[in-house]
Amino acid sequence: MKNNELHQRRLQATPRGIGVMCGFYAEKAENATLWDVEGNEVIDFAAGIAVLNTGHRHPKIVAAVEKQLQAFTHTAYQIVPYESYVSLAERINERVPVDGPAKTAFFSTGAEALENAVKIARAYTKRPGVITFGGGFHGRTYMTMALTGKVAPYKIGFGPFPGSIFHAQFPNALHGVSTADALKSLDRIFKADIAPDQVAAILLEPVQGEGGFNIAPDDFMQALRKLCDTHGILLITDEVQSGFARTGKLFAVEHYSVKPDLITMAKSLAGGLPLSAVAGRAEVMDAPAPGGLGGTYAGNPLAVAAAHAVMDVIDEENLCERANHLGKHLVEVLTKAKADCPYIADIRAQGSMVAVEFNDPQSGEPSAEFTKQVQDKALAAGLLLLSCGVYGNVIRFLYPLTIPEVQFRKALDILYQSLTH
Repeated sequence: MKNNELHQRRLQATPRGIGVMCGFYAEKAENATLWDVEGNEVIDFAAGIAVLNTGHRHPKIVAAVEKQLQAFTHTAYQIVPYESYVSLAERINERVPVDGPAKTAFFSTGAEALENAVKIARAYTKRPGVITFGGGFHGRTYMTMALTGKVAPYKIGFGPFPGSIFHAQFPNALHGVSTADALKSLDRIFKADIAPDQVAAILLEPVQGEGGFNIAPDDFMQALRKLCDTHGILLITDEVQSGFARTGKLFAVEHYSVKPDLITMAKSLAGGLPLSAVAGRAEVMDAPAPGGLGGTYAGNPLAVAAAHAVMDVIDEENLCERANHLGKHLVEVLTKAKADCPYIADIRAQGSMVAVEFNDPQSGEPSAEFTKQVQDKALAAGLLLLSCGVYGNVIRFLYPLTIPEVQFRKALDILYQSLTH
């Protein structure tokens, strides 16, 4: 079987709306390594878009799924419940950084988690409005497209979108948006679009994912918490990409001196199986009536088994500490490369949630072209990298936190050469 043959079959069989980045097709994978159908080997710094913090096919996750497969694969939790769902909720409730007792509900995708977080917030507050931020990404369903603060490629041709969704500015020092500017944009929304007593929630990623790994300043998070408390608004943090040890904490919001009311999570929660969750203050989570939450596959037992194993691996292998260790070395390499790469405009890092942004050194404008060049050079040398950012000029690093040290250093050598030659 050849990659080009599969490519032609894909073009005939699947719609163009499903954008595909790579021209090769996976055949097998192990930890941080992918092999394609032609036997080519690639170091995976994409990890299924932040899904594989514990790596491809971690032995403990494989064993947990195999064990569950021998018991049962599906009952629909809302019809016949099972202990593993309850115990996973208990484990997350113990770790989620909210005030007071917590409760957790499971779903299948990150977008589902965000949809349900909005439902819960509206049920609790009896208000319609939701405020999100430019550059944020929350999904491809209609509600989550409305929440997302990036038009291309997610919103083009799909409107109109659900109402009562408003976008404020997200702080970004490189692009001239301060915390004060962002807070003023919220005030403008309150004056021009919706009164604060009609807003159910303010929703944000503590570290924007698709938007470019932009890290929310601590003073901004404090101001949002104070604003929410003043007006009876819920604060929701979207941890779909930043959760489960990526930033050096189980959840990115733990880096801040504030606590949200609700947290959404998915991606690395189940190590490659489809599982998402909303966790939050018990009284808020209990707002919807019985039957208001759920889904046929929500909390699938195979995915729940995988998630239990993921939680074990994060703790047993000290992946939060390892995220900080790996991220530190990556930042050192990027900083060294900056001396010989005038396109590097910014390096951002929180643990192993690391990104480098490129601007044209002559014009100062974002350079998606140079970003693509770096990606192509790295891939030719066997390293898979992902881009992101509103202007497509950011490379984000999402390697498994379990990557062997020797392989990680090899990848950093490839990266350095791709940036400087």
